[in-house]
Amino acid sequence: MKVFLERENDAVHFTIRNAHGNTVSVDGSPDVGGKGLGARPTELVLMGAASCSAIDIISILKKMKQPLEDIRVEVEGTKQEEIPRVFVKIHMHYILKGDLKELKVARAIDLSVKKYCTVSKMLEKTAEITTSFELIK
Repeated sequence: MKVFLERENDAVHFTIRNAHGNTVSVDGSPDVGGKGLGARPTELVLMGAASCSAIDIISILKKMKQPLEDIRVEVEGTKQEEIPRVFVKIHMHYILKGDLKELKVARAIDLSVKKYCTVSKMLEKTAEITTSFELIK
């Protein structure tokens, strides 16, 4: 896996491209010269956790023959005060739509966060990761 970062201005705005040509815009916080032109690096970490887990959950529910229509994930991270400001708590809230069995959804989320999701497995080294979910018919 390889990514390529290019500086876009004389401050801290970057475009990051993967090997497939997909791009992400990244910018630092205002205290280091950021101007709100992209996601902050730590936001990308939370986005990575949300998307990694959602991919797992979709796959797991499909294998469980659960009719998932849609999924959304809201992630909130809390960082420690001292530098480095690593995440110490992360809460992932899943909103799933479909005629789904609650126990199967709970199992799929648990399998993703605790076993399969590479991003959450890395983050659990410093952060307590909690989950919740709601079902929408």
